Amino acid sequence: MNHFPSYMRSFSRLFAAMWLGLFLAGCSTTITDYKSTTPEFDMKTFFDGKLIAYGMVQDRQGMVIRRFHADLEGSWDGNKGLLEEDFFYDDGETQRRVWNLVKHGDNQYSGVASDSVGQASGQSEGFAFNWRYTLAIDVDDTTWDIQLNDWIYQLDDSRLINVTQMTKWGFNVGQITLVIEKVK
Repeated sequence: MNHFPSYMRSFSRLFAAMWLGLFLAGCSTTITDYKSTTPEFDMKTFFDGKLIAYGMVQDRQGMVIRRFHADLEGSWDGNKGLLEEDFFYDDGETQRRVWNLVKHGDNQYSGVASDSVGQASGQSEGFAFNWRYTLAIDVDDTTWDIQLNDWIYQLDDSRLINVTQMTKWGFNVGQITLVIEKVK
C-alpha cells in the first residue's frame, strides 16, 4: 500500500521536471563561448556580394521534410545592409525574403524582413554569430509566428554553416541546416 499522497507524487514530478529544465538551460551555449575562435565572423564582409546556399528543413523528430537551394546577394552602405534571399524548394515552391540590416557597436546587428515579426537581433564572437527572430510562416492555411534561433559558424573566408532551431510556444517544431558559400 502506497502511503505517499498523490498530490505529493505530482509535486515531486513537477519539481524534478523544473530542476531538469533549469539544469539544461544552465548548460546552454552562449555567444561568448566562441570569443577566441577564428576566423572572426563579420556580417558586412561575409554577406557582401553574391552567395549560394544549400539546405534542408527537418521536422521535430528529425525527418527531412524539405530541401532547397537559395541565391543570396548582400550589399552595404556604411552600417546599413541589404540581404536579398531567393529560395527554391524541392517541391517547386519559391520564396523571396529581403533583410534590411543594421550593424551596431560591439558586433551587434539588427534587422527586419517583410515576413519577420518585429525586429531580429544578433551578435558575433569569434567565428560564430547568433541571430534570433520571429517569422510569420504559413502552415496549412494558417499563419504561425515561429521563433528562430540561428547559429552561424564561419568555416573559412568563403563558407559557413547555419543551424536554426525553430520553436513555437517554447516547443521545438523543427530545424533548418544550410551551407552558404560565396560565389567567385
